[in-house]
Amino acid sequence: MKSFQTYKIPSEQAGLTVENYLKQILHLSGRKIQKLTRQKGIFLNGKPVFLQRQLKANDSLRVLVLEDESYGVQPEPGIIEILYEDAYLLVLNKPPYQLVHPTGQTTSGTLANHLAYHLAEQGVVSTVRAVHRLDRETSGCVIFAKDARSQTLLEQQLKDRTLKRRYQALVNGTVEPPSGTIDAPIGPHSRLPNRRAINPQGEAAITHYQTIRSFSGTSLLELTLDTGRTHQIRVHLAHLGYPILGDKMYGVRSPLISRQALHAASVSFDHLGNKQSVTVTAPLPTDFARMIAFSDSNELN
Repeated sequence: MKSFQTYKIPSEQAGLTVENYLKQILHLSGRKIQKLTRQKGIFLNGKPVFLQRQLKANDSLRVLVLEDESYGVQPEPGIIEILYEDAYLLVLNKPPYQLVHPTGQTTSGTLANHLAYHLAEQGVVSTVRAVHRLDRETSGCVIFAKDARSQTLLEQQLKDRTLKRRYQALVNGTVEPPSGTIDAPIGPHSRLPNRRAINPQGEAAITHYQTIRSFSGTSLLELTLDTGRTHQIRVHLAHLGYPILGDKMYGVRSPLISRQALHAASVSFDHLGNKQSVTVTAPLPTDFARMIAFSDSNELN
């Protein structure tokens, strides 16, 4: 029996064509859209519709649910730590130095490759869908949606800020004021293509920070984001004058840690089934915890 999912079009998505909605909002490939068309799997307000039809606010778009045909990445055996799982999503604990998803010339050894293998071992064919990313050196919570609809709903929670990400960072210096908000747009660096910089013509970027503890010349911060720009926390803290320890790109090297001391400590979201609030926490990795212990012991001496 065919299964359909119904989407009510909000005002901010009015004007999109049906095809653009399927691609941009539901993240469906051109191949899947063709398959939906062949199977008569798209209805607008109860009637078959052409792909170029423009949507209006409060329209009801009914779309056939297609089975995933691939993982989107090559499954590879590897260790994954599942912090949370339900019918809609998984939260994995990403170790430092591992990519979330293949990018550029790196096509293997990522968290997505290992998750695909885990799903294959269970006999489940499901495209691996990372809802957000972490830098290679950053550790902690990453959310993966189990299907296209769950991905869409979680990305909407990100947009609405009901999906919250909490980070911890060790920075150079005693932060003054001890808490505050960094509101500074971020864009490409003028000379270095791999870097980002504060740029008045860049995209809006807002980071909130709170000092958890201060040591001699070091602070442990808790940070939350209103936006999710590339390298946002790293750029903002360097701009504030308190770069992350170990951050070779924006900060200062440290003999105690070989990467930036940044950890995605928790994620909070509304459960996609029962709408109850869920918070998932990732333990501090060994190198980060060791830095805190070292700072502690120096403070006591």
